[in-house]
Amino acid sequence: MQQRDMQPILIVEDSEDDFEATTRAFKRTNLRNPIRWAASGQEALDVLATMTPKPGLILLDLNMPGLDGRKTLEAIKSNVHWRKIPVVILTTSDDERDIEGCYALGANTYVQKPVDLDGLFAAIQRLKEYWFEIAILPLED
Repeated sequence: MQQRDMQPILIVEDSEDDFEATTRAFKRTNLRNPIRWAASGQEALDVLATMTPKPGLILLDLNMPGLDGRKTLEAIKSNVHWRKIPVVILTTSDDERDIEGCYALGANTYVQKPVDLDGLFAAIQRLKEYWFEIAILPLED
């Protein structure tokens, strides 16, 4: 269990407000894992290239300028060193093409961002419980 507490979470989100709200929601759940922020898909790939330890979970927004979430997901899941990291798509989109496309690219979960703060807090609580209390995550290579 100790090892799970050390695995950072990488949040890939271009909106600083959304990042701050997600971070507050995780703090409310008493999550002890460090949180790292990448404001773009390209920044996420750059961070992953040097991040030690590798994240235990990546929360990825889809609709970002530049390298969007879809291309970022594709790059993560095609990299032998990163493909085992669970990627949760956390986005406003409920478009069936996005959902199907993300799962086809290897997303582990697809969650539509709740529109209000209480909904976000509840969703993050469930994500934390599942990914850090129930699921068994792969150890770093």
